[in-house]
Amino acid sequence: MAEQPATVDAYLAAFPDDARGILDAIRRTIQDALPEATEAISYDIPTFRLHGRNVVHFAGWKQHVSLYPIPGGDPALTRELEPYRAGKGTLRFRLGEPVPYDLIARIVTALAERR
Repeated sequence: MAEQPATVDAYLAAFPDDARGILDAIRRTIQDALPEATEAISYDIPTFRLHGRNVVHFAGWKQHVSLYPIPGGDPALTRELEPYRAGKGTLRFRLGEPVPYDLIARIVTALAERR
């Protein structure tokens, strides 16, 4: 992305339809899980904030979408996230594969609870 987006809508508008559809669905999933959260752009990617603190970030890439950070403290959830782990604090969901939106909602809830 050449230009830094000013809004989440501008960020999403820069993606092709297929990726934008998934990013929109992730956005709605986060909004449903955290209805009191506000949206912002932080680190040049969409971010949801609660009580002045960043809770979760998501981003689109050429072949996947990512969610940051990874919640800790729940061994069962940690095991469930293992197939999507792409680094110390990154979850990666490949385009063209089913996106586990229910799991994303649980991740977001876990992240909000730890703040």
